[in-house]
Amino acid sequence: MSLLQVENISKSFGGVKAVQSVSFALQPGELLALIGPNGAGKSTTFNMVGGQLAPDSGQVLLNGKNITGLPPRAIWRLGVGRTFQIAQTFASLTVIENVQMALLSADRMIFHWWPRAASHRRDHALALLSQVNMQAQAYRSCSDLAYGDVKRVELAMALAHDPQLLLMDEPTAGMAPGERVALMELTRRIAQERRMGVLFTEHSMDVVFGQADRVAVLVRGKLLAEGTPQTIRDDARVQQAYLGTGLVLEKHDLPSP
Repeated sequence: MSLLQVENISKSFGGVKAVQSVSFALQPGELLALIGPNGAGKSTTFNMVGGQLAPDSGQVLLNGKNITGLPPRAIWRLGVGRTFQIAQTFASLTVIENVQMALLSADRMIFHWWPRAASHRRDHALALLSQVNMQAQAYRSCSDLAYGDVKRVELAMALAHDPQLLLMDEPTAGMAPGERVALMELTRRIAQERRMGVLFTEHSMDVVFGQADRVAVLVRGKLLAEGTPQTIRDDARVQQAYLGTGLVLEKHDLPSP
C-alpha cells in the first residue's frame, strides 16, 4: 500500500479547470517533486492534498484512509507535516522556543503554553534541532538567523509531531544555490531515516533533478508525465512544455544521471 495515493482529483474555479483527473502515489521514504509551468495546477493539487482546498471529484488516501476534504488541522493530526514557501516561524522567539511551540501543539497544549513553554520537552526540542544541524544555535533569536537557517528551524518544527508525510511548498524559494542543495540533501536524509514520504513543489530544477526520486509534471491542469528524473529529463513532451516559461530544462543545466 502506498503512503499517499491521489486518485483522479479535479478542481475548477468557475469555468477554469485548474486540475483535471490527476493521479499519483508516494511511497515511504520517497521524495516526489511536483513541477510544471506557471498556471499548471501545482498549487491547487498541492492544496487539495493538504486540505486547504477540497477537490470537486476524486480522492486522497493516506495509508489507505480517505482524507479527501478534511480540514488541514485534521490532516495534520493524522501525520502530515508542512513547510511553506515563506518560512513560518516566530521571529521574536528563540530557535528552541519555536520548536517547543510546535511540540506544545503536537501535545494539544497550545492554549496552556505560557507558564511551561520554556521547559516543555526541552530534550526533544534539542534532538529535533540536532537533526537539522541547528542545535548550536538553539538559544539565538530567530530574527538573527540567516534565511537558510530559518528554513532549517521550520523543518524541525514540521517534524515535531513525527509526520509520516511532509508537504513542502517551494522549500528553497529565496535561497542561494548552495543553501538550496544543502536543505534538500538534509530533507532527503531525514526522509530516508524516518521512512517519511515528501511531496514538494519546486521551481529550481537543480533541486528537482538532483534530489527527487520521482518527478510528476503538470501542464494545464493535467498530468503530462511522471517518472524518475532521468525519464523526465529525456521526455520530449516535458521539454516542449517548458519552452518559453523561464524554467530551464536543458540537459547541460541538469545534473548528470
